[in-house]
Amino acid sequence: MADAGDTVAKRITDVAADCGISLVATLPDGWITKLISTFAADARFRHVSVNREESAIGLCSGAFLSGTGAFALMGASGFLTCIYAITKINYTYQIPLLIGITLRGRPGDGAKFHQSNGLYLEPVIAAIDMPFIPIERSEDIAELATAYRHSRVMSRPVVVGFTRAVLRGEA
Repeated sequence: MADAGDTVAKRITDVAADCGISLVATLPDGWITKLISTFAADARFRHVSVNREESAIGLCSGAFLSGTGAFALMGASGFLTCIYAITKINYTYQIPLLIGITLRGRPGDGAKFHQSNGLYLEPVIAAIDMPFIPIERSEDIAELATAYRHSRVMSRPVVVGFTRAVLRGEA
């Protein structure tokens, strides 16, 4: 029996498929486990589990060059390790990319070791002038397609951040 998190994961994969994404590169994060499993089980996508966040950036950037729509999905901490790869590959060569991250460290996240993400994540995104769209309510899930299209228009990455409440189907 599907729960609210399953329903959200299905909505996210449907939006991704509808906007032309067919490759999804992921790294595990507890908040997105269900979403990763949904992408992996969906025949509309080629799912690649990578061992480093930078590998997701490189794989998805290369996919763009072949005409394949791609989505890199990872935790907030992993995203922060990718800043050099993003600015070197995507900014230098004007390669669009949709990146999905967890919004760890925000108020309500009880994991003490993720609180630094809450302090630095959004300021780092702003410091490199990357468009950021928070997905804070279930109604915001459709913004995933807007972010994907915008990355294509500006030929640069756009990041969407999922709250825990959205991923659990509580918001």
